[in-house]
Amino acid sequence: MAKIDILLREAQQHFDTQETPIATVMGAYETKIMGKDSVRNGVLVATDKRVIFYAKKMFGFDLEVFPYCNISSIEMGKGFMGHKITFFASGNRVSMKWIRLGQVQELVDHVKAAVGRKEQAAGPAEADIPDQIRKLAELKGDGMLTEEEFQAKKSELLSKI
Repeated sequence: MAKIDILLREAQQHFDTQETPIATVMGAYETKIMGKDSVRNGVLVATDKRVIFYAKKMFGFDLEVFPYCNISSIEMGKGFMGHKITFFASGNRVSMKWIRLGQVQELVDHVKAAVGRKEQAAGPAEADIPDQIRKLAELKGDGMLTEEEFQAKKSELLSKI
């Protein structure tokens, strides 16, 4: 069994119930340990819920979790030593280089789609706020809302912009 399969199986012990791996890559994860740049060999797993980094250590493991709602963008490149994936999560730069094993394109495509779904969910709601206020004004005009109810809901909607 390839090392990527072993690390994926070990990482799955830390998955949530019903969480499913979509794509896995193996490479060198760039991180900071005690303020210094460091590289850890391990796997990056895109699941249906999040991205997980998992690495085996002499007496334990390293595990880092990145929910899709915290990921703002993802980049991919390829060089002499293999592929590189970089994404930004909660203001942090997450990078894995020297990727020679795994489903690089599938992982990047899945993360892009998950981030895209997040943006689509947020975008239209914000753009729809003026329409919602107009509908509330109509309801107030028809006598279905009081002035106080209209003002309270209007303020709530405007705070989301």
